[in-house]
Amino acid sequence: MNRKRFAIFAALLLSLLGAGSAFAHHSFSAEFDFDKPVTIHGSVTKWEMINPHSYISIDVKNDDESLTHWSVQMGAPSFLYRNGWRKDSIKPGDDLTISGFRAKDGTNTIFGQQARLPDGRQVLGGPAVTPPSAQNPPTPGKPANQ
Repeated sequence: MNRKRFAIFAALLLSLLGAGSAFAHHSFSAEFDFDKPVTIHGSVTKWEMINPHSYISIDVKNDDESLTHWSVQMGAPSFLYRNGWRKDSIKPGDDLTISGFRAKDGTNTIFGQQARLPDGRQVLGGPAVTPPSAQNPPTPGKPANQ
Protein backbone atom coordinates (compact mmCIF):
# COMPACT_ATOMS: atom_id res chain seq x y z
CA MET A 1 0.00 0.00 0.00
CA ASN A 2 2.87 2.39 0.73
CA ARG A 3 4.24 1.95 -2.79
CA LYS A 4 0.88 2.89 -4.27
CA ARG A 5 0.66 6.05 -2.14
CA PHE A 6 4.22 6.99 -3.04
CA ALA A 7 3.50 6.50 -6.76
CA ILE A 8 0.38 8.69 -6.55
CA PHE A 9 2.25 11.37 -4.60
CA ALA A 10 5.15 11.33 -7.07
CA ALA A 11 2.78 11.56 -10.06
CA LEU A 12 0.97 14.54 -8.52
CA LEU A 13 4.21 16.29 -7.68
CA LEU A 14 5.62 15.80 -11.18
CA SER A 15 2.40 17.03 -12.81
CA LEU A 16 2.48 20.19 -10.69
CA LEU A 17 6.13 20.84 -11.50
CA GLY A 18 5.48 20.41 -15.20
CA ALA A 19 2.54 22.80 -15.15
CA GLY A 20 4.54 25.72 -13.74
CA SER A 21 4.96 27.47 -17.06
CA ALA A 22 1.24 27.21 -17.79
CA PHE A 23 0.41 29.02 -14.55
CA ALA A 24 3.00 31.70 -15.29
CA HIS A 25 1.71 32.57 -18.76
CA HIS A 26 -0.05 35.90 -19.13
CA SER A 27 -2.74 37.42 -21.30
CA PHE A 28 -1.96 40.09 -23.87
CA SER A 29 -4.01 42.73 -22.09
CA ALA A 30 -2.24 42.09 -18.79
CA GLU A 31 1.03 43.35 -20.24
CA PHE A 32 0.29 45.43 -23.36
CA ASP A 33 -2.02 48.38 -23.98
CA PHE A 34 -4.46 48.44 -26.92
CA ASP A 35 -4.63 52.22 -26.54
CA LYS A 36 -0.92 52.65 -27.23
CA PRO A 37 -0.18 51.48 -30.79
CA VAL A 38 3.37 52.24 -31.88
CA THR A 39 5.57 51.80 -34.95
CA ILE A 40 9.33 51.75 -34.57
CA HIS A 41 12.10 51.72 -37.16
CA GLY A 42 15.64 50.92 -36.22
CA SER A 43 18.65 48.66 -36.34
CA VAL A 44 18.44 45.10 -35.02
CA THR A 45 20.87 44.35 -32.19
CA LYS A 46 19.61 40.89 -31.21
CA TRP A 47 17.17 38.26 -32.57
CA GLU A 48 16.00 35.31 -30.48
CA MET A 49 13.59 32.84 -32.06
CA ILE A 50 12.86 30.92 -28.84
CA ASN A 51 9.82 29.49 -27.00
CA PRO A 52 7.41 30.60 -25.72
CA HIS A 53 7.93 34.01 -27.38
CA SER A 54 10.53 35.30 -29.79
CA TYR A 55 12.33 38.57 -29.10
CA ILE A 56 13.98 41.28 -31.15
CA SER A 57 16.12 44.05 -29.69
CA ILE A 58 16.24 47.24 -31.77
CA ASP A 59 18.09 50.53 -31.45
CA VAL A 60 15.91 53.39 -32.68
CA LYS A 61 17.53 56.70 -33.62
CA ASN A 62 15.83 59.73 -32.02
CA ASP A 63 15.52 63.21 -33.57
CA ASP A 64 18.55 64.37 -31.55
CA GLU A 65 20.62 61.46 -32.97
CA SER A 66 20.63 59.60 -29.63
CA LEU A 67 19.56 55.94 -29.56
CA THR A 68 16.69 54.36 -27.64
CA HIS A 69 16.84 50.62 -27.06
CA TRP A 70 13.53 48.81 -27.67
CA SER A 71 12.57 45.23 -26.87
CA VAL A 72 9.98 43.58 -29.12
CA GLN A 73 8.10 40.50 -27.98
CA MET A 74 6.81 38.40 -30.86
CA GLY A 75 4.81 35.19 -31.23
CA ALA A 76 6.08 31.66 -30.75
CA PRO A 77 8.61 30.35 -33.29
CA SER A 78 6.01 27.95 -34.74
CA PHE A 79 3.67 30.90 -35.45
CA LEU A 80 6.48 32.99 -36.94
CA TYR A 81 7.68 30.10 -39.10
CA ARG A 82 4.17 29.59 -40.55
CA ASN A 83 4.12 33.31 -41.39
CA GLY A 84 7.42 33.45 -43.27
CA TRP A 85 10.02 34.04 -40.57
CA ARG A 86 13.21 32.00 -40.40
CA LYS A 87 16.13 32.14 -37.95
CA ASP A 88 18.11 33.95 -40.65
CA SER A 89 15.30 36.39 -41.60
CA ILE A 90 17.07 39.16 -39.73
CA LYS A 91 20.51 39.67 -38.26
CA PRO A 92 22.20 42.35 -36.16
CA GLY A 93 22.57 45.55 -38.16
CA ASP A 94 19.48 45.03 -40.34
CA ASP A 95 16.95 47.86 -40.56
CA LEU A 96 13.51 46.78 -39.41
CA THR A 97 10.11 48.45 -39.03
CA ILE A 98 7.71 46.93 -36.50
CA SER A 99 4.17 47.92 -35.56
CA GLY A 100 2.54 46.78 -32.37
CA PHE A 101 1.32 47.80 -28.94
CA ARG A 102 3.35 49.34 -26.15
CA ALA A 103 3.79 47.76 -22.72
CA LYS A 104 1.56 49.05 -19.93
CA ASP A 105 4.55 49.56 -17.62
CA GLY A 106 5.89 52.39 -19.81
CA THR A 107 9.13 50.65 -20.74
CA ASN A 108 10.36 50.62 -24.33
CA THR A 109 8.76 47.24 -24.89
CA ILE A 110 6.16 46.37 -27.50
CA PHE A 111 4.27 43.34 -28.69
CA GLY A 112 5.13 43.25 -32.38
CA GLN A 113 2.08 42.62 -34.57
CA GLN A 114 3.61 43.25 -38.00
CA ALA A 115 7.11 43.69 -39.32
CA ARG A 116 8.64 44.81 -42.59
CA LEU A 117 11.68 42.59 -43.11
CA PRO A 118 14.89 43.86 -44.73
CA ASP A 119 13.89 42.15 -48.01
CA GLY A 120 10.66 44.21 -48.04
CA ARG A 121 8.24 41.44 -47.07
CA GLN A 122 5.48 42.38 -44.63
CA VAL A 123 4.95 39.55 -42.12
CA LEU A 124 2.96 38.99 -38.97
CA GLY A 125 4.92 39.12 -35.75
CA GLY A 126 2.28 37.69 -33.49
CA PRO A 127 -1.24 36.39 -33.44
CA ALA A 128 -3.82 39.04 -34.26
CA VAL A 129 -5.15 40.56 -31.07
CA THR A 130 -8.45 42.38 -30.87
CA PRO A 131 -9.24 45.15 -28.40
CA PRO A 132 -11.80 44.00 -25.79
CA SER A 133 -14.37 46.51 -27.09
CA ALA A 134 -14.25 44.88 -30.55
CA GLN A 135 -14.47 41.28 -29.34
CA ASN A 136 -18.18 41.52 -28.48
CA PRO A 137 -19.66 44.15 -30.78
CA PRO A 138 -23.06 45.46 -29.69
CA THR A 139 -26.16 43.95 -31.23
CA PRO A 140 -27.93 46.44 -33.52
CA GLY A 141 -30.68 48.22 -31.58
CA LYS A 142 -29.17 47.25 -28.20
CA PRO A 143 -26.84 49.39 -26.05
CA ALA A 144 -23.29 48.03 -25.83
CA ASN A 145 -23.36 47.48 -22.04
CA GLN A 146 -26.34 45.13 -21.83
